[in-house]
Amino acid sequence: MPVTIAGTGSYVPERVLTNAELEQMVETSDEWITSRTGIKERRIARDDEFTSHLATEAAKKALEQADIAGEELDLIIVATITPDTLTPATASYVQANLGALSAVAFDISAACSGFLYAMKVAKRLISDGAYKNALIIGAEKLSSFTDWEDRNTCVLFGDGAGAAVLRRSKEGEGRILATETGTDGRHTKILNIAGGGSACPTTTDNAGQRLATLSMQGQEVFKLAVNAMKKAAEKVIDRAGLSADDVALVIPHQANLRIIDAIAKRLSVPKEKVFVNLDKYGNTSAAAVAIALDEAHREGRFKRGENIVLVVFGAGLTWAATAIEW
Repeated sequence: MPVTIAGTGSYVPERVLTNAELEQMVETSDEWITSRTGIKERRIARDDEFTSHLATEAAKKALEQADIAGEELDLIIVATITPDTLTPATASYVQANLGALSAVAFDISAACSGFLYAMKVAKRLISDGAYKNALIIGAEKLSSFTDWEDRNTCVLFGDGAGAAVLRRSKEGEGRILATETGTDGRHTKILNIAGGGSACPTTTDNAGQRLATLSMQGQEVFKLAVNAMKKAAEKVIDRAGLSADDVALVIPHQANLRIIDAIAKRLSVPKEKVFVNLDKYGNTSAAAVAIALDEAHREGRFKRGENIVLVVFGAGLTWAATAIEW
């Protein structure tokens, strides 16, 4: 059964943290941040605003656009590395918030690739006939896991959520054409949150060491990201029977403008066909491509019948790409 995206939604917190404000917090500058990343500002959630709250708000917008009630959902997948709690899953809180008590709900942890991992899983389960309507969400409250004294990482990340409703495609509707996912666990140490898990539990002795915050080896990540994203995008374009000229818009992971420019060049896609909102939100991990998809959709950057490609890369190391006929 072909599967279509019936609706999209996104939500970002009200609080805007600008580069100018970061200049007052750590030794950095707007020029340094902008020239190296392309980021101008990011959103920060309130103390009483959790990942499940961000996910729920994005989900409501996607459900409204899809004209599907929460009670009609069969499946909810939340992609996140910043869950409300280690257990239960953030998806359980979202299910309760939406009143979607007939839906199976669980989380996926694949960092920035999580939303497209969730899309692949939901597509297969719908296509196989197991479910009719699925809600997938990428949601992160990265501000809770950021070392605000580390100028190399604190300038990069923000909070937000994006969602999509998937269902069986009807006659004349678009469909998900091809998906690709991958992992290389040999590089787990170059981008991770080392503390807070069973390998390094948070204790009174190590609490002040900020082990439960994001750390990254930027240059290594850059090289691996560009190559993995290029290959993944090329695979889904080929499997979908398309060429680069057939793609109306590429929506890449919003992590670094240099990575985005490198991907566009390697795929021979002009910049006007590449969607960027990195400057407004920074890197929101699993939420990034989901927010970008919703914004591009609502801004009319692609039309019914046109082809788009989503491509991402994240900790794990993970990568994913999806080709969609809208």
